[in-house]
Amino acid sequence: MHERRFNPKHLEKLDNPQRRALFDPQPLMSELNVRGAKSVLDIGAGSGYFTIPAAKMTEGTIYALDVEPKMLQIIQVKAEEEKLKNITYLQGAMENVPLAAGTADRVIASLVLHEAETLDQGLAEIKRVMTVGGLCFILEWEKKESEQGPPLHHRISSEDMKKSLVQHGLRIRRVHFPTDSHYCILCEK
Repeated sequence: MHERRFNPKHLEKLDNPQRRALFDPQPLMSELNVRGAKSVLDIGAGSGYFTIPAAKMTEGTIYALDVEPKMLQIIQVKAEEEKLKNITYLQGAMENVPLAAGTADRVIASLVLHEAETLDQGLAEIKRVMTVGGLCFILEWEKKESEQGPPLHHRISSEDMKKSLVQHGLRIRRVHFPTDSHYCILCEK
């Protein structure tokens, strides 16, 4: 397994009150305009932190993609508890998303692109699966030391991310910094 991939043993870090206080999924999903989406791809869906709220906000299909089958099982249990029937579970890597080109109106890449084999591969796949006019929400760790998060050498600076997005033909609509250690970028194909 790729040494950067999330370890399911650290599940409690994915969904805890501190994270919810910093990154409330509801306003972030509103910014992404999930309500009107026909299809949403949650890359590295993890415990369903964004998958479940997105599924509640739209009748469209939510694709929960994760390389780890245990994470998809966790989302499935949560979806069954919430009686959500619009989630499709995809096991696979972000560098090779098992969806046809132009499938997703909306893409969520939350704290996951730093785990890609290369950022170029991750962004190329995001662009490939997005519809024309589709939106992508990226939440990442800024490339600076902090008490939590991945090692510094795995992080992608906001400036490098912006340059890479532009190189891949994605238009940046908004950039903001919810904490000193994180940035959010909304971009469009």
